[in-house]
Amino acid sequence: MKSILFLALLVLPSILFIIGDGQKVFAYAQEDPLEEEAEVEGENDIEDVATAGEEYEEEESQSTASPDADTALLFVRPLQTPGVQMEIPAGRPVEFLIGFRNKGKEDFIIHTVEASFRYPMDFNFYIQNFSALAYNKLVSPSQEATVAYSFIPSDAFAGRPFGLAINMAYQDASGNTFQEAVFNETVSIIELEEGLDGETFFLYVFMAACVILLMVIGQHTLLSVGRKRTNRKAPVETGTTNPNDVDYDWLPKQTLASFNKQQKSPKSTKSPRQRKAQRSTGSE
Repeated sequence: MKSILFLALLVLPSILFIIGDGQKVFAYAQEDPLEEEAEVEGENDIEDVATAGEEYEEEESQSTASPDADTALLFVRPLQTPGVQMEIPAGRPVEFLIGFRNKGKEDFIIHTVEASFRYPMDFNFYIQNFSALAYNKLVSPSQEATVAYSFIPSDAFAGRPFGLAINMAYQDASGNTFQEAVFNETVSIIELEEGLDGETFFLYVFMAACVILLMVIGQHTLLSVGRKRTNRKAPVETGTTNPNDVDYDWLPKQTLASFNKQQKSPKSTKSPRQRKAQRSTGSE
């Protein structure tokens, strides 16, 4: 029985080979072309990073400084704390001073100072370049000079770190040019939380204008209502029918009766002297 099984195992591969008409029945693992492309791209990325590193090293080697010159940088706004990563507010001016001391025997001329934001992982990538200021300032031997520079970071950079590179270019009397990296560190761009910004200020102004307008409208309405009330006619008291408002109760009844008759009768055409004479005659 064991011999039959052993013989079957020996004959079976031959039978399969014959049935497949001489074609291979066994499957072989093939390499994925996408994996090959990914490996090639990864190798290219590594080569690019290495090339960028070599270029950055070459740039650093080109950034030479004269042994007869000393430079120092001082941030005026904002102030820099030693040992702490510097924080720069976005949208606010950044001001700093660069001190230059000539300790050689030849004159130096300070040409330009420039600043730029770099990608923090690779300083070869420029994020933002600032204007290069030309000074053309002469510094004699054993003399010192100070130059000022300022720039404003964009508001879009708030909340991210960047590499800040500050370079100074100068030349000696022999015509040799030098470029020194005065500052080359990573800084953080922060956004200041202001208590009152421009939009909030204009919103408050608009609300105050609305309140004043409502007060003016209310005052005008009250004045118009008051004028309408004063223009209404007040009730007139007629009182007695006596036009002269004279009390005749103390007069005798005969005199009062004659007086009433005289008022009811038509006006006489007699003169005052004749009426006086008539009254005197009647009294007698």
